[in-house]
Amino acid sequence: MSLEEWYEKGMTAQEYVDQMSTHQKDFIYIYENFSIPVEDHPLFAEIQSKKWRALVLTEDWCGDAMLNLPIFLRIAEAGQIPTHFLLRDDNLELMDQYLTGGQSRSIPKIIFIDLEGREQATWGPRAPQVQEFISNSLSRLPSKDAEDYEEKQREMLTFITKAYRDHHDFWKEVYTDIKQTIK
Repeated sequence: MSLEEWYEKGMTAQEYVDQMSTHQKDFIYIYENFSIPVEDHPLFAEIQSKKWRALVLTEDWCGDAMLNLPIFLRIAEAGQIPTHFLLRDDNLELMDQYLTGGQSRSIPKIIFIDLEGREQATWGPRAPQVQEFISNSLSRLPSKDAEDYEEKQREMLTFITKAYRDHHDFWKEVYTDIKQTIK
């Protein structure tokens, strides 16, 4: 399928949020509490002139999606970037064209397309500073064969989710990184 066909197949932002069951509350919290800095408003007039659209591969269970996508939706609103969402696990044919590092089905993945459906840019799954936080956090886990590995992993995921929701510095890093991608 072409990117245009994938785009047409996708859900609207509202449909995506409505079907969420895992991170909906935190997703909405970030969306409601993040705003585009006033000084960036002129930039979005330039972005609007590109007439791009976005196709997002995601899943509700993904903490990175919970952090990144509400911020991206604010960018999409300011830049008038119509956006459709596809669930990664139901669309592996497309996901496998956008593997992170050529091997990982990491999400979210945002694919920017023009009016003819041609790819113009991609972003995801994390801003570099957020990736550094994740790498540092995961390095503290015990080895996978340790008795308490699963317990410590669950604790770590809870910690990361809370950090994503509450640390506005992460929000700013995501915003800055996506903005650089679409400039």
